[in-house]
Amino acid sequence: MNHSLVEGFSKLSKQRKIDWLIKEYLSEDRSYEQVLQQYWNGDETLQKLHEEFSENTISNFYMPYGIAPNFLIDGKLLALPMAVEESSVVAAASKAAKFWIDKGGFKTTIINTKKLGHTHFIFNVEPHKILHFFNFKLKKRLFEATEDITKNMRNRGGGILNIHLIDKSAELENYFQLKASFDTVDSMGANFINSCLEQFGKTLKEEVEKEESFTREEKDSLQIVMNILSNFTPDCIVRAEVSCKIEDLKDDSGISNEEFATKFKRAVTIAEIEPYRATTHNKGIMNGVDAVVIATGNDFRATEACAHAYAAKDGKYTSLTHCTIDNGIFRFWIDLPISVGVVGGLTNLHPLVKFSLALLGKPSAQELMSILAVSGLAQNFGALRSLVTTGIQKGHMKMHLFNILNQLGATEEEKNHFVSYFKDKTVTHHEVIEEFNKMRNK
Repeated sequence: MNHSLVEGFSKLSKQRKIDWLIKEYLSEDRSYEQVLQQYWNGDETLQKLHEEFSENTISNFYMPYGIAPNFLIDGKLLALPMAVEESSVVAAASKAAKFWIDKGGFKTTIINTKKLGHTHFIFNVEPHKILHFFNFKLKKRLFEATEDITKNMRNRGGGILNIHLIDKSAELENYFQLKASFDTVDSMGANFINSCLEQFGKTLKEEVEKEESFTREEKDSLQIVMNILSNFTPDCIVRAEVSCKIEDLKDDSGISNEEFATKFKRAVTIAEIEPYRATTHNKGIMNGVDAVVIATGNDFRATEACAHAYAAKDGKYTSLTHCTIDNGIFRFWIDLPISVGVVGGLTNLHPLVKFSLALLGKPSAQELMSILAVSGLAQNFGALRSLVTTGIQKGHMKMHLFNILNQLGATEEEKNHFVSYFKDKTVTHHEVIEEFNKMRNK
């Protein structure tokens, strides 16, 4: 099918955007218009607010917003908000929280809060010459040139921590970086960091032009390629952990505490040494992390990118969680690099984000880091607990049952029948279809 190019789509009204899409891509089927409209918010002001979060918006895309209660984190009992569509994520997190609540709960430690950004530039000059220039002139000027930008952040206890010159010319000819570390306190800090870095680029150019030790040819070779924060923040990291005596590690699956602990540790070890397993293992961790990240108005793409880069930081992709059994003590933990904020962005705008943060007691950015690490650890514990005992499908497919029944158009009475039917069985798609057809053909 051939379609026409559209000019000025962003300038069209919402209705005209929809009209054009239906005409051009949906064969004039106006039923789709109703689908889009039924997800509009009845409050026009609230709807407009949502539309202005992004561009070319024509509707809202709903995700389930659930609550995982009973999380004991550093002595505080919390209920975690989770925005996620995958079956069993909230249930698994809740079950893990309940499992650990009488064993001391989850403990967390903020290891560091350093965030990074770079000015990437090309400069055809001897490395020793630019290093001398950086150490004795440029570094001081970079701090001075950004004083206005960093003033408010410094007043809150943050700012630029340090700046380094990085020589990358062995990997790309004449390539250097200004690598800066930042503390952005309670904000994620992307705009702050990028503003500082853009000023670095301007100041670098100005100072090189003024520097008498550089030749005209060298000055003309300077090219600022880009100024941008990094979503890889290996020094902005939090640890969350649980531990207990093996004799207290009671599981209702029927296997002994010792067997459960041993199988669980082996499952983690497999994820540490086998990238194929580690990928799925870490995906499950991020099920828990991202659900809370989204609910609190943070950037789940950034958290995903950082976590997976960190998992591969030593040259091989591996597990984010680890487990030990020493002297009869079972210990399970995660070191999670994550950069989030509780001010700025959607945190002061989106009503459900404001609700999420209020529900969590209006946490600081560091407290939210801890909560996110715990959510990921709990999700991973729940998944591994199922995998090494009953298998993942028993719980997952029970949660998926209603998706299948909704696709079949089942009534409430029929849904109740299936809940009873599969009470002591593992749900399979085939058996649901078969039983459903039997019911309808009676």
